[in-house]
Amino acid sequence: MAKTVLITGASSGIGEATAKGLLAAGHTVYAGARRVDRMQKLAAAGARLLALDVTDDASMTAAVETVLRNAGRIDVLVSNAGYGSYGALEDVSPEEARRQFDVNVFGLARLIQLVLPSMRAQRSGRIVNVSSIGGRFGEPFGAWYHATKFAVEGLSDSLRMELHPFGVDVVVIEPGAILTEWNAIARDGLLRWSGDGPYRDGARSHAKLLASADQGSMPSRPEIVAKTIVEAVQARRPKTRYATGGGAKTVLLLRRMLSDRAFDAAMRMAERQAVRSAG
Repeated sequence: MAKTVLITGASSGIGEATAKGLLAAGHTVYAGARRVDRMQKLAAAGARLLALDVTDDASMTAAVETVLRNAGRIDVLVSNAGYGSYGALEDVSPEEARRQFDVNVFGLARLIQLVLPSMRAQRSGRIVNVSSIGGRFGEPFGAWYHATKFAVEGLSDSLRMELHPFGVDVVVIEPGAILTEWNAIARDGLLRWSGDGPYRDGARSHAKLLASADQGSMPSRPEIVAKTIVEAVQARRPKTRYATGGGAKTVLLLRRMLSDRAFDAAMRMAERQAVRSAG
């Protein structure tokens, strides 16, 4: 059965690939992003484009109203918009920390608030929150990013129970290493905030570890995650969580098996290996 889907962060990467996958599966897709000009290929494929900034309440309200006015319903919200803000917690400004939460958590939550009245009224719907394997463990210099993804995980668990009586499912997608703009943005931020000063050595080592996640056979293309999201959208009874792509299942298995200190040590070992490989 064709569904009406609203997806955020659709101008590139996972969001763009997901929009294409949902269109190919026969669904009606409203693709939202700040830069509409970057979504012209999606428009050519049949997507309806929306100017959507998840840090702007008026923008989010207008987007949801547009979909409801044109389609009469929203069956699925795919909250994909987000980025990784990296840097030592001591170095990152409070303004940047708030922006990280505004994009990754508060924008996601506000859009859910806006779509829920119609979903409750139709007594059906699906909220698909794109989290990360980083919502299940931390890493050095990613404190603010991981805090947002832990928040998305907890928010989704609570929401799933709240919405059960109304027939609305909540699904979490946990990508691993994926070939998108995310990695370069995270590395650039890390070096900008902490590439000099007391955290210099650790920050530069970790930047090399992040870079290594974009190389070799480990990273997956965004289409792998998109395929998982399409599966979650179409499943009669979806899983509550989908770990997908880029070594996600392996890394999460290791995290469950290792103690906190053993995992810390494994992270340090991975950084040393990345530095040696980088030369």
